[in-house]
Amino acid sequence: MNPFIEIFRNVIASALSSPRRSPETTGVADHVGHVEISGKRRSLRHPALACLVLALVMATHGQSRAAEDAIAISMDEREIRFAGITTTRPDKEQPEIELSFPGTVAIPPQQMRVVAAPANGLVESMLVAADEPVNAGDAVAQLRSMEIVEAQRQFLAALSDEALAADRLRRMQQLFEGRAAPERELRTAETSAANAKAHLDERRQILALMELSETDIVSLQNTRKIVPAVTVHAPVGGMVVKRHVSPGERVDAAAPLYTIASLNPLWVNIQVPASRLSALKTGASVVLPAHGARGRLIRIARTVDPQTQSAIAVAEIDSNGGSVRPGLATTATIRLDLGPGTQWSVPAAAVIRHRDRSWVFIRNKEGFVARPVQVLSESSARTSIRADLGPDDLVADRGLITLLSELAAADKG
Repeated sequence: MNPFIEIFRNVIASALSSPRRSPETTGVADHVGHVEISGKRRSLRHPALACLVLALVMATHGQSRAAEDAIAISMDEREIRFAGITTTRPDKEQPEIELSFPGTVAIPPQQMRVVAAPANGLVESMLVAADEPVNAGDAVAQLRSMEIVEAQRQFLAALSDEALAADRLRRMQQLFEGRAAPERELRTAETSAANAKAHLDERRQILALMELSETDIVSLQNTRKIVPAVTVHAPVGGMVVKRHVSPGERVDAAAPLYTIASLNPLWVNIQVPASRLSALKTGASVVLPAHGARGRLIRIARTVDPQTQSAIAVAEIDSNGGSVRPGLATTATIRLDLGPGTQWSVPAAAVIRHRDRSWVFIRNKEGFVARPVQVLSESSARTSIRADLGPDDLVADRGLITLLSELAAADKG
């Protein structure tokens, strides 16, 4: 039994059994806590005695919790030496851990743009290559298409129809003002002119979607010269990360020609074992040690791959001047601030698994005490744990087979 608990119990028992002394008979103030007993009711009047009772309750509660978790293993010195068991002291660590997992660098989907073919046709030339930077508005491809020719022809036809409808409307207005035409014919001419104007605007919009610039459309309107090919331009600036076709290929309308992306920032898809997901939090610091890039954790997957039993945690990182590139396989280190708590580093061999829990064996007078711990991180040499240890505790680090068999025999539940 804990000696402090024994002292508390003896003091309380003495206070309850001693008679109450009266200040009148002793001539001095009573400084010892006294108890008034009325029937079955007892009340502690002295504050010090109340504190002792509270301490006793808390100590007893802590002792019962420790008894629930810890398992005593009795061994004498001869048995310990025969089993080859050695011990070492744990090293105290800061309440921050680093977890390292494999990951793959990817481009955030919102930073990618696809350059598509504006119409069915033949790719005459591809003007940029993969991994080549481009600016918004740069020419990237040339496309020859009969659909573009037909769209220009329909635009010219709509242009003529609009001019004819506008001329008819002017003449009808003059006749109406001279009372030579009824109002109904004027309204009909106005409707026809408005419809012709709307149709011309529609054909103009179609030409713009087919990569004809405003200058090209004005030139077509003035010269009425149809061009059989158009130049495709980059909608945004960035890096050409993929070229989908080659010169001489026939493509359909909206078929992808290039994929252009901004390469800063980037994502790292980190493969995290399911057993470590509970330790991760969004916003945690992420470092790529091999490339000097830093970032933060932005998303943790809610589903686990049934084959690998791992999930994807996504980190957004800085490309560090281009040293980090899409498709790169790397190791990502996640730094977690665990907050207040006691964290220790012990040899990796000192931590064993039993009944889906991690345990360490702590030396005491009777032998050892098996105590469950929380593993925070581990490497080939050391393991970081969170446990109720002290700097002077001795943890078994060799000869654990005998201790494990004794633990299994004692913990049959």
